[in-house]
Amino acid sequence: MKVYPVTSDSLGVRSLSVFIEMQEFNMLIDPSAALGPYRYGLPPKPIEIKTLQRYKEEIRKLANKAKILVISHYHYDHYDPEEDFYQEKIVFAKHWKEKINYSQRKRAYVFHEKFADKCELHYVDDMKFDIEGVEIIFSPPFPHGEEGTRLGYVIMTTVDDGKMRVLHASDVEGPIVEEAAEYIISQNPDLAIIDGPATYFLGYRLSRESLKRSIKNLVRVAENVPTVILDHHLLRDLRYRETLAEVYTHDNVLTFAEFKGEPINMLEAHRKEL
Repeated sequence: MKVYPVTSDSLGVRSLSVFIEMQEFNMLIDPSAALGPYRYGLPPKPIEIKTLQRYKEEIRKLANKAKILVISHYHYDHYDPEEDFYQEKIVFAKHWKEKINYSQRKRAYVFHEKFADKCELHYVDDMKFDIEGVEIIFSPPFPHGEEGTRLGYVIMTTVDDGKMRVLHASDVEGPIVEEAAEYIISQNPDLAIIDGPATYFLGYRLSRESLKRSIKNLVRVAENVPTVILDHHLLRDLRYRETLAEVYTHDNVLTFAEFKGEPINMLEAHRKEL
């Protein structure tokens, strides 16, 4: 198995897109990317738009190489209803009617109406599949952040080809919720790809108590998982390493950029300077 983190906030766009290449088939998890419409009251700058266009094109190429596409939830930085690469693919998606908030339900309905008869579409919350000897496990829905959040729910994906076990934990924002951390550890992955807490909202949408929970959970994950890729919401904070200093005492915690051996390029966080 080869794991290729396509793009995320450490590479200049909002995303947590991951391509997994196996001998049996390829799969692409969360095949989309987006930009924050406003940050510091400012719209995206030209370099952000150019970076998004480049990664969108890469996602299209990888989606066309994939047999399976996964949609962890229906935010536009994780799925793009304007793309047509879902056609004739196997699509594993978060359920469009259960454990879903109003906003995502509307988006999921649009996706269902557009693609349900054009692909092999499965709603996979808390389900397992064996495809050509590869085990694919989807978690129960977990909160997009803390309990009671208005952002809805997401599902995690575990892929095991018998040689390597990878977990993609989309938008659990830490995880803040202890049950989400326990689930990640219980899957016993060799590599866990996790959305970090939205520390740039600290004191506004993210409470200090939730941040403490997130740090405690991430330390547990880092102590139990050989390699942790931590990115997305967290990389919108220029002081992310200082804020999560306890987590970064573990040298097995990396960003997408660091895992790929590329420079960290936090464009949205630098929008004022841009």
